[in-house]
Amino acid sequence: MTDRFPDHKLVIYQLLPRLFGNNNATNKYYGSIEENGSGKLNDITDKALQEIRQMGFTHVWYTGVIEHATMTDYTAHGIPHDDPDVVKGRAGSPYAIKDYYDINPDLAIDVPNRIGEFEALIKRSHANNLRVLMDFVPNHVARSYHSDMKPDGVRDLGEDDDTTKGFSAQNDFYYIPGQPFAVPGGYNPGGDAYHHPLKDGKFDENPAKATGNDVFSATPSVNDWFETVKLNYGVDYLGHRRGHFDPIPPLWHKLYDILYYWAAKGIDGFRCDMVEMVPIEFWQWITTELRKKFPLLIFIGEAYNTGLYHDYLFRGNFDYLYDKVGLYDAIYRLTRNEWHATMWDINKVWNYDCRGFDERMLRFMENHDELRVASQFFAGDAWLAVPGMIVTATLSTGPVMIYHGQEVGEPAWGAQGFSGDDGRSTIFDYWTMPQFQKWVNNGNYDGGALEAGAQALREFYKKLLIAVRENEALRLGKFYELALENQHSPGFNEKIYTYVRYTENARVLVVVNFNRSSVELNLKLPEELRQQLQISGEIEFADLLNGGKFATADINLGVNITLKASAGVLLVF
Repeated sequence: MTDRFPDHKLVIYQLLPRLFGNNNATNKYYGSIEENGSGKLNDITDKALQEIRQMGFTHVWYTGVIEHATMTDYTAHGIPHDDPDVVKGRAGSPYAIKDYYDINPDLAIDVPNRIGEFEALIKRSHANNLRVLMDFVPNHVARSYHSDMKPDGVRDLGEDDDTTKGFSAQNDFYYIPGQPFAVPGGYNPGGDAYHHPLKDGKFDENPAKATGNDVFSATPSVNDWFETVKLNYGVDYLGHRRGHFDPIPPLWHKLYDILYYWAAKGIDGFRCDMVEMVPIEFWQWITTELRKKFPLLIFIGEAYNTGLYHDYLFRGNFDYLYDKVGLYDAIYRLTRNEWHATMWDINKVWNYDCRGFDERMLRFMENHDELRVASQFFAGDAWLAVPGMIVTATLSTGPVMIYHGQEVGEPAWGAQGFSGDDGRSTIFDYWTMPQFQKWVNNGNYDGGALEAGAQALREFYKKLLIAVRENEALRLGKFYELALENQHSPGFNEKIYTYVRYTENARVLVVVNFNRSSVELNLKLPEELRQQLQISGEIEFADLLNGGKFATADINLGVNITLKASAGVLLVF
């Protein structure tokens, strides 16, 4: 897809609306929506979007907007109540979709107009020069899935299934004939204080359906994705994983209709959940078909198997894939100052794992699945992310993503309900993010309640993201690693990483220090690169991040650079 997007430098802001605008500071363990509150789509105002755009972001990923199973009662609005025995958390998981054609009622001021409020948010985002991404969860749905908002003439998932067959390519689900589903023992939905008539350890499903994480049993464990059921793309998992794709299974057409429905409302792209659990033949088909109507539609895949990256990019037609097991894991180890972590872990990513398609990898240091940098389980200090975030944002021309709250050091303290004290901001519970809310500042979105350190951290992120969007070398330029040339130079060690990004018109020298102490370096540019850039003699360097300046009387002899602990520079020269 490189020909469709010659400028790969998407800068994505991931935002969970349930948390984003929620100013309720109660944060009661396993609290209800009445007790702990919930952010709304309407909280994402023009002012909020303008602030996001001014930070350098080009896209917003609205996470968890599709209706999912929940313990909150919306029967007064004609929405069936979900059995809490198959719901995780009082709010429920955004990845247990209940109706692909509906919007989460938690996010609406006027519940009957919840789709209208989302349509208004799409328009508001576009008006503020931000493109919109949303989730597509293709592998599984909530065990209580039923669409009451599907357009006329649309057949629901499972509506035409033959439930006497464990597998049929004509079925939307997989079944365990003759066996009822059993709620895993030991699950206590909503915690001890939550009481509801349906909380009885039972869920009426006979025959049982296979579970979302490929458990083909009527008795999944409490550690499985037991609240979800797996969708059937025509792969017979118990029959040597054989695919039955001709004729195209009915599910494919149903999911095409769903994605078309949202793309027609102005969605610019989909972040696709767990793409490797869905056959590549489906991705090849649906991306091709949808782009006939929406040629610029973006598909981002959550992927973890480096051996499959090439196929999902070039056969499955994804624009971009997650780079979690490559760059994220390397940066994670370096940021934590783990003894075995070295800059060669970064070299391995672009030189081996992603060679030939590095610009197609989406880089990040936080998302809703991963630890907060400021949490005790990751780094314990948001400022320790600086060198890793510089590399994450500038290593290639591919996309970079920030998770809301990261830019002000949200630490995700404490157990929140279904989410324990694990260093993540909960996606299952009604909650707020105390540090981030200091930036929201009662809907003013001006950072007025932030401490000086958090304001400075946000300013670092702003300068970095604007630089990667506005500087031609960072946005579009080629890459030249300087690690080999400098590994034996004065001051260098294996926790320092450096490279040049350049075009004919611009060049930036990137140097980062993962050490927990300051370093003094003599950095050399190899003769091949100096000739390519046509530089010699006296050279001056200016840092895009803090305005610092360095100079050398003779670039052939290198340039002396001093870096503070856990710091980095973007030197224009």
